[in-house]
Amino acid sequence: MNEDVKKLGTLFKSKRKELNLSLKEVENATSIRTSHLEAIEEGKNDRFLSPVYMLGFMRQYAKFLELDGDKLIEEHPGTMQLQREKQEFSYGIGTLERRGSTGGGVKWLPNLLWGAVSIGVLALAYYFAKYLNLF
Repeated sequence: MNEDVKKLGTLFKSKRKELNLSLKEVENATSIRTSHLEAIEEGKNDRFLSPVYMLGFMRQYAKFLELDGDKLIEEHPGTMQLQREKQEFSYGIGTLERRGSTGGGVKWLPNLLWGAVSIGVLALAYYFAKYLNLF
């Protein structure tokens, strides 16, 4: 656990309590999950998938508490060197994993069919116009 992150977490927690806000109220106002807010306040950066998420949440949380998040992070340079433990991540519903498509690799076939139909319609129109002696 990083001491700068811990100090910032304590600052956030004391400011939140000074404003007489619960974590649930902060969650509702910022859309940051309570578990992430708790992790920030406790200085536990290993609960985030990436240090970038924690820094983004810290900035958003600071803005909500009417603090200057960028200045706080600059004053505590250890927050930029967040170390995280290896975290298990299971893929499933709602993740960005690539899934096999039902079309396989035949995505060009519908375009080819539409092109052939279009050329056929144009050829028929040409011969029909020539048959009626329109040109």
